[in-house]
Amino acid sequence: MAQGVGAKARIGQLYPSGGLCDHEMQRMAPDGVHFVTTRMPFRRAGLEDDAALARNVEFHASLLADARVELIAFNCTAASLVSGPSAINRRIEAATGIRSITTIEAVLDALKAARMRRFALLTPYLPEVVAAEVRFLQGCGLEVTATAGLPCADPVEQGSIAPTRWRELAGAIPMQGSDGLLISCAGIQIADVLDDIERDLGRPVIASNQALLWRCLRLLDLPDRPSGFGALLDGSFDSS
Repeated sequence: MAQGVGAKARIGQLYPSGGLCDHEMQRMAPDGVHFVTTRMPFRRAGLEDDAALARNVEFHASLLADARVELIAFNCTAASLVSGPSAINRRIEAATGIRSITTIEAVLDALKAARMRRFALLTPYLPEVVAAEVRFLQGCGLEVTATAGLPCADPVEQGSIAPTRWRELAGAIPMQGSDGLLISCAGIQIADVLDDIERDLGRPVIASNQALLWRCLRLLDLPDRPSGFGALLDGSFDSS
């Protein structure tokens, strides 16, 4: 195996321009897995903004292709469900010849692995975006038992919320009748409190960046199981 940057894998990340937490993927990644990030215009966090994020995805993906990445991750949960993961992947792969994965696909696969069909939903989204995600999840045969969060008008506001605040919010959300908790948004600081939230709740926790990294590692057939970021990443659900 070659040494240096991306000795195990080099993954391209398409990320909203106003987002502050693109580092979370690298923070959780095992040694030798390197993320290269290209940003897409995104300054506000409404439903219309989510729909517009993929407008020029071919151009932005082609910049990642210049870095000879092995996989491209379109990392925005709300935008990937609004635009449709299949459509996004087709466009990226047609423009670059590189396979791709979206955050919402990774989240759905992670929910299945954790056997979470009924779950609470925690987000930094505006009400219109929360409603769109709930409808999408229901259309996938899943049930959202409760919702909570801190509605943010833009991605900078989302990324500025302290991880400890998310732990507090997770501890206050009603969990009766739920299999676990979904924390949705690639633009929040959550990696360092995932283990804490799981211990607090006594239930599985799936988060957007965590799920996307988990799916990337499996798509690339990498055996690494990063610890300290929840049961999903450490391999606890591998036999599920």
